[in-house]
Amino acid sequence: MRGRVSVRWRLAAWVTGVLLITSAAIFAVIYQQATAQLRSQIDSDVSEDVSQLVQAVRAVRPQSSHAVLTDVRRYVLAQPFTGTSSLLFAVVPGAGTVSNHPELFGASHPDDGEAEAEQQHENALGRGLLGGPLGHSTRQAPDVGVVRVDERVVTLGSLHVRVGAGEPLIIVTRAQRSIAKSFVIAGALAVALALIASYLAGASVSLPLRRMARLAARVDDGDLAPRMHPPASAGTEVLVLADAFNHMLDRLAQAFQSQRDFIADASHELRTPLTVIAGQMEVLAAQEHPPPEEIRRVQRLITAEIARTSRLVSDMLLLSRTERSDFLRLQEIELPKFVTDLWSGVSMGVDRRFELDEIPSVELTADPDRLAQALRNLIRNAIEHTQAPDGLVGLQIQWLGGDRVRFAVVDDGPGITEGQRERVFERFHRTDEGRDRVSGGAGLGLSIVQAITQAHGGQVRAVPAPSGGARLELDLPGARLQSAATDRDREKPSAHASGIPGA
Repeated sequence: MRGRVSVRWRLAAWVTGVLLITSAAIFAVIYQQATAQLRSQIDSDVSEDVSQLVQAVRAVRPQSSHAVLTDVRRYVLAQPFTGTSSLLFAVVPGAGTVSNHPELFGASHPDDGEAEAEQQHENALGRGLLGGPLGHSTRQAPDVGVVRVDERVVTLGSLHVRVGAGEPLIIVTRAQRSIAKSFVIAGALAVALALIASYLAGASVSLPLRRMARLAARVDDGDLAPRMHPPASAGTEVLVLADAFNHMLDRLAQAFQSQRDFIADASHELRTPLTVIAGQMEVLAAQEHPPPEEIRRVQRLITAEIARTSRLVSDMLLLSRTERSDFLRLQEIELPKFVTDLWSGVSMGVDRRFELDEIPSVELTADPDRLAQALRNLIRNAIEHTQAPDGLVGLQIQWLGGDRVRFAVVDDGPGITEGQRERVFERFHRTDEGRDRVSGGAGLGLSIVQAITQAHGGQVRAVPAPSGGARLELDLPGARLQSAATDRDREKPSAHASGIPGA
């Protein structure tokens, strides 16, 4: 998009900005520390020099002020001022001044190349050294520049001799410039290297994103075949991202294929009753005066097909809602009462040999309506595949330990072949096409069972029955054994209904 900055340049900008801020902070700290250490060292050197000068002055015999000045001049001039030595000076009241710098306290004539005004300014700076505060201070000295000075007063009898020592701060200034220059050079190189490295790192990080964007564009065009294949050397995050993206594409491909299959199967199933209804209406319309028996026959056929279509639409709507978060309304269910009421409803008026095994005292957290619907579908499936009046339809319930319980519906019908055991739960799949057509089944009953079971976090499967026939097992989590007190309460007569919808 126009005006957008790529991830590579954003990362480069962030890294460079952080590096600049960090370098500036480091420079400030080092600059201040180095300056403070140099100034502290200069103060220490100046204090030592002035202390030696004080000792030299105190060693002088105060015969007269001129004699004191002569002795002090001998000591001061013995240590001439150079770039590596300290500036020394002394003021003897009534005698004059002395310094190891010839022009410290002014000169009568300007130096070569100097104007008269410049010489007067230097003389003023020299006189300023004589009247400044005692102790450490920073002054401007002629021909020297900024100096760090330490001045003291030595008392010799009635004389108060002012002495001082100083060192130029040019050393500090040069060190500061050197530090700044070094940081500028090193900082420029570091910023350049950081900019290049961060750009390359950003390009490497954004490469999987760019690949994903290209794949997403192909997916948007309807191609679900491409997948991300990062190199083995890629980082963990890239591998996780590629795996998640590929898994998402697998789910999308599966969902689209399932949707296409569902639409195709639903269209086929809906076409059959519509064809039957249209054909019967044409037969009836072809007769000028159809007899009442023919009208009633057509009415019965159309009513049956409409009922079958209504059941099909209801089942499809139910399957479409299984992915919603509000599909289940979980409650605490006492299995003995729940199963007893359910079994009474499904077995009433049906000519089969029903067998209900002992029900364990288990409480289950589940949706009672959806669970009842799943069990009814399993039981009705067993009824449809057994013969009256002695066909076996049984329900077995087993607590598996932990938090799982198993419902098993068994029958002695023709059973399910090994190749059909996985497919019986597919939508619109029939193991006996002809009989399900006659009975009005659309092949969605076991698909609804699977959807309800998966919504509960369980699983359903078809296994061979030991005595022949079919055995469909439904395992659900959320079960626990009832306490003894709960068992005693359950044995008491209760006037409350179970909440299970009637058959």
